[in-house]
Amino acid sequence: MKNPYTLLGIGVAGTVVAALCCFTPILVILFGVLGLSAMTGYLDYVLFPVLAVFIALTIYAIHKKRAVDACRTADWKTGVKR
Repeated sequence: MKNPYTLLGIGVAGTVVAALCCFTPILVILFGVLGLSAMTGYLDYVLFPVLAVFIALTIYAIHKKRAVDACRTADWKTGVKR
């Protein structure tokens, strides 16, 4: 991805959604309504790795954004980085 802000947005949004599903009963209620309540016992095996992946993606995006910002050159007239 050329724009590190896109990767950062995806990482943060995924982390928030995975955290909501892990720490609140939103997904359990949804599975109960859909008739998939037998699957709720296996949610921890899926949600915690997904949460870890999105947290790692967010950390990577922050690292990449800092690297891109450090490589930008400042405009000699305004002093603002491009």
